[in-house]
Amino acid sequence: MKLAVILPAAGLGTRMLKAAPPKGLSAESSGMSRKQFMLLEGAPILVHTVRKFVASPVVHDIVVAVREDDIDWVHEMLEPETRSLFGALKVVAGGNSRQESVENALKALDPDTDLVAVHDAVRPFIELDTIRKVVEEAYTTGAAIVGIVPVDTVKQVSGAQAGGAKVRSTISRERLVLAQTPQVFRPEILRRAYELARTDNFVGTDESSLVERLDQVEISVVLGSERNIKITRPGDMDLARLFFEQEGRK
Repeated sequence: MKLAVILPAAGLGTRMLKAAPPKGLSAESSGMSRKQFMLLEGAPILVHTVRKFVASPVVHDIVVAVREDDIDWVHEMLEPETRSLFGALKVVAGGNSRQESVENALKALDPDTDLVAVHDAVRPFIELDTIRKVVEEAYTTGAAIVGIVPVDTVKQVSGAQAGGAKVRSTISRERLVLAQTPQVFRPEILRRAYELARTDNFVGTDESSLVERLDQVEISVVLGSERNIKITRPGDMDLARLFFEQEGRK
């Protein structure tokens, strides 16, 4: 089985950039830079994420999609981290959205790729066992994602989300999951999903939302972990540092 991992990392990190860094700290170390490049214990978050997939024995190739101006220095940064890969590291130009970045990365896959996993570049705490399980499930079924069951009560509302919303119903958690990544598919399934989205001008929030629109494709869910956080806001860095410290104790 030949598995390629796509890491979309071309985002500008607007939620990180809303605030100014604390006095005496750089934007990267304080978590106010582009989130994929901000420093976590001395290394960019993207590097930590890449290290997890390099350590997984099921991964063959890694394709990182970044802004065109970043290609050369990101490749130089990641090349030492990926020398033990079975396959190759590729750094390609992303797009103005996650969807465009992943579609561009798909074009860089080798023709004999059996499975493609798309993972958020800012989820550096994915567990190796979770990677193995979701890849095995996708190898069997063709499509699988990682997800967790929500612990909070979920309400359906109407009106403004930021304030003034009115509760309309309570949604049973038994039929809900919070989607995480990796999301793993056979390449032909993902390509069909992107072609359909382009035809319909559909924009999804993740790869699963695109694949769900295909006929006769069911997506399996593999249970993930609450530790598999997506570092999005400055406050997430405190939790990330805690998780990093705990991993170092193992």
